[in-house]
Order: sequence, then C-alpha cells, then structure tokens
Amino acid sequence: MIRRCLEHLRERAAGVEIVVVDGGSTDGTLELASGIADRVLRTKANRAAQMNAGAAAARGEVVWFVHVDLTVPVDCLDQINGCLAQPNAVGGFFRIRLPQRGFVYRLTDEFAHYVGLALRMRCGDHGIFCRRRDFVEIGGFPEVSLMEDVAFFRLLRKRGRVYVCKSRIVVDDRRYRAIGPARLTFAYGLIGALYFCRAPLPWLTRLYARLCCPRS
Repeated sequence: MIRRCLEHLRERAAGVEIVVVDGGSTDGTLELASGIADRVLRTKANRAAQMNAGAAAARGEVVWFVHVDLTVPVDCLDQINGCLAQPNAVGGFFRIRLPQRGFVYRLTDEFAHYVGLALRMRCGDHGIFCRRRDFVEIGGFPEVSLMEDVAFFRLLRKRGRVYVCKSRIVVDDRRYRAIGPARLTFAYGLIGALYFCRAPLPWLTRLYARLCCPRS
C-alpha cells in the first residue's frame, strides 16, 4: 500500500517534497518507500510523534499531512494554494468521500461533515495542511494517545481561518468493510461526542480499540 500511495502522490502532487515517517511497522515500509520518498524516517509508534518528526524534517513553507490509505484529488495542490491565498488563512483540509454506495457511507460523507464543523473537529483523514510557521507556533500535534488531529485542528483555528477545499479525498473503506459500516459510523460518532464532552483520553483510547479496530 505504501508504494502505491507514494507513486500516486508523485503523480498528483508533482514536485512536492515527500517525507515518510514509519512508526516501527514490520511490513517493510522503510524499504518500500526508499527511492520514491525524499526522506524516510522511523519514530516511536505514535501518530502525533510521526507527524511532528515529518514536519521537522520537511523543508517547505507548507506542511500537508496525508495518511497512507488516501487518494488525493488531481487538483490537490491548486486547492491547497487557493485556500492559503484566502484572507487570514492559516490552513485547511479536504472533505472526504468513501468509495462505496449506500446510506451509511453517504451519511459519513455529508451529515458527519457538518456535524464535525459544528463541533470543531476534523481528523487526519481530511488531509490537514497549514503553513510551517503556524505549525511551529502551535507546537505541532499534541503527543497524546488519541484525537491528536482534532486537538491540533482546534489549535490551528485559534490562529486564523481554516478553509475547506472543494475537492475530496477518497478514503479507503477496508475498516468499514471489516467492522461494518453502521457499527463503525456509530462508534466514530460516539467517540467524537464523548471527546466533545471532555471524556478522559485513556478511556476513549480503550473504547476506540474495542469498537474501531478489526479483530484478528
């Protein structure tokens, strides 16, 4: 998957610097990414730590965080530049689309988008991006066990406008297929609501592992 993702990024985001940060996986990520990515790093297994390490290693003025299982739109760079050119812009994100048809998938695509905006919550699947100087001033992603992307998004909003790109990122739906779309949508909504109500992160982390991770 990592090699396909990198080749896809090279095609649709030609010319950008790509930094891959592996959190200690055993699937050969470092070897597969070498030769395609500009830099390949290894950190501890923590998403916030991985993204912070990648941002520190990158040299560009804009940092964009992309998960390995996403398909970015053809005009992704134009969308990012357009958002950052807006008044008081500090960053932005893309809307998402799940590839399967069905009510639950469209519920996630549409209704969940507006609920997330109302609750000031955006997750890493949305391809969050911002200027490097704002990333540094915020202090990067909080190195917590869960919801680090939501916490970062809220910090970013305090610095200025965070814009929504018109094009959509397509999210791999293998987790939905493994767990069940209705159950996973409910689980995400429940965890988001509990986080909004300030439930303890250790408790939410255990709940996430129970409800949102496929059983082997």
